[in-house]
Amino acid sequence: MAVYTQIGAEEMAALVAEFGVGTLVSAKGIAEGVSNSNWLIETTGSPAQTGAAHAGGSRFILTMYEFRIEIEDLPFFLSLLDHLAARGCPVPRTIHDTAGRLFRLRGEKALALIEFLPGVSVSQPSPAQAHAVGAALAQMHQATRDFAGTRANAMGLAEWRRLAEACGHDGLERIDPTLAGLVERELPLLSAAWPQNLPACVIHADLFPDNVLMLADRVTGLIDFYFACTDLAAYDVAVTHAAWCFDADGRNFRRDLSDALIAGYESGRPLDPQERAALPLLARGAALRFTMTRAYDWLNTPPGALVTRKDPMAFARRIDFYADPANADCFS
Repeated sequence: MAVYTQIGAEEMAALVAEFGVGTLVSAKGIAEGVSNSNWLIETTGSPAQTGAAHAGGSRFILTMYEFRIEIEDLPFFLSLLDHLAARGCPVPRTIHDTAGRLFRLRGEKALALIEFLPGVSVSQPSPAQAHAVGAALAQMHQATRDFAGTRANAMGLAEWRRLAEACGHDGLERIDPTLAGLVERELPLLSAAWPQNLPACVIHADLFPDNVLMLADRVTGLIDFYFACTDLAAYDVAVTHAAWCFDADGRNFRRDLSDALIAGYESGRPLDPQERAALPLLARGAALRFTMTRAYDWLNTPPGALVTRKDPMAFARRIDFYADPANADCFS
């Protein structure tokens, strides 16, 4: 369940009216997601700032930010959507309220309205879909080069170390007998070797298949930019590679998806030789990042919580894959 806060019909109608999108017709809670409350909103009109060309007609997504997202970060996230949409990237535009604000406050919580985009998230991507995602990621990286906002990566090496300490050696071993040793091997290695001088831009940093909307082989939406930050463009490629190019449990690498994803990316932004050489190490870091967040959640999700825990070992297996010299050509 991803509607943590209930809003009555009269209050919902009043909230929606503040965004100048016509009269509320319906509001349906959306089950997906774990950090925010989300509703699919239908209204009688389109916002003035997007006019008749609004991609979703009279449908929007209303989000109340519940956990993990600081209100002071919202101007960065929501302005980024506007910037990317204005440059033709397939992202939902932020609907400003009638006073021109990016979001509104309800008590201590923020609410934002964004465009609804058509499409579905794929669970078993094809090479053509992976190629399209790579191209969309490159387009996004090119478009952020003149974005004025910056944000540090809150999920970088320092956070991986903090999560490892919070989980503890014994906690990691309770998840799997090999996990503590793997983490204790990788953290110092990555800290010592992490590249510093590769091209940087604003990146998505979480481009899993469920954060991409597609119609057939066409990307119609890149969504959920709430980990977006200023970091290495090649790291974003590595995150996306780790998310798209393996089966769900991380046991089987899909070379066809890998080749298509990298070719799609380079159709819009060729990787330089230093970036390409760094990709295996960056991918180990990306896989460690998701191993650690999943491990922390695995150990700290209360019994009976309405959240499905994700297996940390699915990404631990990816670390081993990227670390194996026999797989060094997986990005070529």
